[in-house]
Amino acid sequence: MNEDGLLERLRFDDRGLIPGIVQDVHDGTVLMLGYMNAESIGRTLASGDVWFWSRSRGELWHKGMTSGNFLRVVEIRPDCDGDALLVRAAPEGPTCHTGARSCFSAGTAADIPESVEGRAGGAMLARLYQTIEGRRRNPEAGSYTNHLLAQGVDRIGRKLGEETAEVIIAAKNGSAAEVAAEVADLLYHALVLLSAQGVSLDDVGDVLLRREGAPRRHHDPAGE
Repeated sequence: MNEDGLLERLRFDDRGLIPGIVQDVHDGTVLMLGYMNAESIGRTLASGDVWFWSRSRGELWHKGMTSGNFLRVVEIRPDCDGDALLVRAAPEGPTCHTGARSCFSAGTAADIPESVEGRAGGAMLARLYQTIEGRRRNPEAGSYTNHLLAQGVDRIGRKLGEETAEVIIAAKNGSAAEVAAEVADLLYHALVLLSAQGVSLDDVGDVLLRREGAPRRHHDPAGE
């Protein structure tokens, strides 16, 4: 959607503002709420970085200009009434001024119903992948992830083989807790391999989406 097409659909308040809810494009985490006007929306679309209007300072605000924690915009989507925006972005560093990943990080797991928290596996994988990517871009001394990345695909591949064998052994032992722990190790090493190869979780997700709608093929020995 171009700038004019977007602005035509929006209902700004009497100050010319509209709330923008920023969501992490990788795992859907809500990062912050800011206010935007027509000019900040235009700059966001033109630059690829998220811009807001600061109500306290009365001026445009380029998120990350001071901290370096920019929000790289992927998509801006108005709600059904046109009076709020969903800004899907890739964060570069923590979003909150406190240093937290999200401005809503003050909540605890105890505040979340168990049925909701139990669906957080995919989000946790995305967070882990982002941590690994952070280590790759900014290596830390003593980091096991950086050690693996420095060793290269052969070392990572050997670890994947070892972890796969341990998953099989855990399954044969019939221990659910052991299986979960070993699969967690396997997934971690698989994510390290993805990062080392420049493959994102979105790339993997695209493959799964294509396969989801594809007809299943059955093995037919007679056809060989």
